[in-house]
Amino acid sequence: MVKVKKIVKELDPYVPGRSIDEIAAEYGLDPDKIIKLGSNENPMGPSLKAVEAVSQNIKFINRYPEANLKDLTENVASYSGVSPSQVILGGDGADEILDVMGKTLIEPGDEFIVHIPSYMYYEFTLKIHGAVPVFARWDVAQNRLDVNSVLEALSPRTRIIFLCTPNNPTGGLIDKKDIIKVLESTEALVVVDEAYFEFSGVNNVELLDEHDNLFILRTFSKVMGLAGMRIGYGLGNPQLIEYMKRVEPVFSLTRLSHIAASATLNDEEYIQRSTQLGIESREFLYKELSKFTNLDVFESKANYLLVDTRKSGMNSEILTEKLLKKGIIVRNCSSFRGLDDYWIRVSVGTLKEDKKFIETLQGIVD
Repeated sequence: MVKVKKIVKELDPYVPGRSIDEIAAEYGLDPDKIIKLGSNENPMGPSLKAVEAVSQNIKFINRYPEANLKDLTENVASYSGVSPSQVILGGDGADEILDVMGKTLIEPGDEFIVHIPSYMYYEFTLKIHGAVPVFARWDVAQNRLDVNSVLEALSPRTRIIFLCTPNNPTGGLIDKKDIIKVLESTEALVVVDEAYFEFSGVNNVELLDEHDNLFILRTFSKVMGLAGMRIGYGLGNPQLIEYMKRVEPVFSLTRLSHIAASATLNDEEYIQRSTQLGIESREFLYKELSKFTNLDVFESKANYLLVDTRKSGMNSEILTEKLLKKGIIVRNCSSFRGLDDYWIRVSVGTLKEDKKFIETLQGIVD
């Protein structure tokens, strides 16, 4: 056996949501009838303009992608309200940008701060580069950041601080004044993850010109409906962006992902409808889940809801298993650092899917 890095041997694998095909095979279900509410995807589907553009260009997949992404960079800059020099694109969603960030900033032994619970891929990615995680606190009961725990975690070795807003998996927002407090307390890079910002109607772009150490992370996987294309982008200081581009993959985006992203950004009507559907579905689910006396659901500003199952007498593993047998996928959150075995996360669906989920859940927990 070849020698493997020590950190790789010690690393716990990232646990993604389960796929429709996997569940269908395991439980003998019709994959077309399975309802997937576990991965924070867009139930509306992609923009038809993106589908058409990809269809017209699929015959060119024998050619390398375009290395020059000027057109898409300018579109993203216009959508975000920044200059093109403040934009970097990522071809494996926002995850690639995290990896490029690690290559650019992290020396072995450097520290990064992440509040928990939150998106676990920050830790998974940066530990590979030799970084040491330091954990701050998200107050789950209040569904808000304990900003003092972030400030207390700062040290001379801190290089990156992650602030997820809306937070995954809790759905809560981080107050802008708390983001500013962190930015003004350190020279470390403060990464504000806005993957779900469209559903909240809140963003922090105006802070970019005031704080050189702010970096905003976003994705095309949610409201843009392109999770399968794996496209992310970041907004930040032009000098940092230039350094990051030195170490990013040469052909970051595939030919088809480039085309799909451009077409989607040009479909303003789709983006508006997609956003509205996500909000309406979220509010419907929150209203209906709040009626359960043996479940506690948290208000959310994203396209998912966090649910505490302990009053039902079932932990998350048992409840998700019962739902799976009925053809409904939700996320068992027991693998999230900072949560115990009694939490599930429910993504938005179509109204028809939402109603089916609520009816099925009633049959299980009542």
